[in-house]
Amino acid sequence: MNTPDFTQAPFLLIWEVTRSCELACRHCRASAIHCRDRFELDTREGCRLIDQTAEMGTPLIVFTGGDPFQREDLEELIRHAKSRGLRVGTIPATTERLTRERLLSVKEAGVDQLAVSIDGATREEHDDFRRVPGSFDKALRAAEWMRELEIPLQVNTVFGKWNFNRFDALADLVEALGPVFWEVFMLVPTGRGVELEGCTAEEMEGLFAEIDRVQRRVSYRIKITEGQHYRRFLAQRPEGPPPRQPARPVHAGSGFCFVDHRGNVCPSGFLPVPCGNVREGSVIDIYRTHPFFQRLRDPSRLEGKCASCEFLDTCGGGSRARAYALTGDFSAPDPACGYEPAGEEVVCQ
Repeated sequence: MNTPDFTQAPFLLIWEVTRSCELACRHCRASAIHCRDRFELDTREGCRLIDQTAEMGTPLIVFTGGDPFQREDLEELIRHAKSRGLRVGTIPATTERLTRERLLSVKEAGVDQLAVSIDGATREEHDDFRRVPGSFDKALRAAEWMRELEIPLQVNTVFGKWNFNRFDALADLVEALGPVFWEVFMLVPTGRGVELEGCTAEEMEGLFAEIDRVQRRVSYRIKITEGQHYRRFLAQRPEGPPPRQPARPVHAGSGFCFVDHRGNVCPSGFLPVPCGNVREGSVIDIYRTHPFFQRLRDPSRLEGKCASCEFLDTCGGGSRARAYALTGDFSAPDPACGYEPAGEEVVCQ
């Protein structure tokens, strides 16, 4: 996929097609509940959003939730996105709706990749985190069906204080599932996630080392979400970064755009600041011209050590979403980065 000019289009647009979900995950940024919202974007409005995404030059759209499998028109949305030349992914919840038949249906609609979340190395750990018994077994069964149906599997895992020391066990489990992609999320405390504790800067540096070790020996790609300073970590390694690293950092509002179930356009689901609504305007205009989006793309607006860091161009200033969530200031340094500019050692926090 071509990387667009981030001032004109995000590399990725995520549309929260519904906020309804039967799980009650501890980290859920949406604080999802089971009931559908009658003000969700409908099929016609969703297709218009898809059209604008394609016109903007964005190559990738992901239908997320809640649980997108609660949308009866999901296949229609996938087909429309494919007709506009977009690469399409979706992230179903591990509920009774996640059946082999539905997986086959979305495959036939043209989906390019499906993600399943694995947040514990054991049934007990995962189900406790998802707060619904049986979700671990459903996730493993879904991964098996995807292999049978030849649907590219993405595994999503969120890390924080509660499980960072279980990385090796989780990595072994993920590798056994045979994914094409492992997306590792570093907790940003939003929604129900405000009750959880993220990794300290020191703990995150340790996770970066483990991720780098695994990436250098596996064939699938590992992507870090809300851990942009992993790029700084790699730049400091004597051997340099491993293959398949993205050319540019993607940040909230810079290469990334989020549209919620009611059509509100935000820089990210982890930075849920509404900047307009697709029912009232174009996502193209909002992404390109809204002052908040423009400020997020301006590195001169960063404060503290990020403003003077020699790795600013490499990581783009870390997670703006985490800075906003923990300090209330999107321009503040990412609290999970312990690096001090001018060549000093990483500071333990």
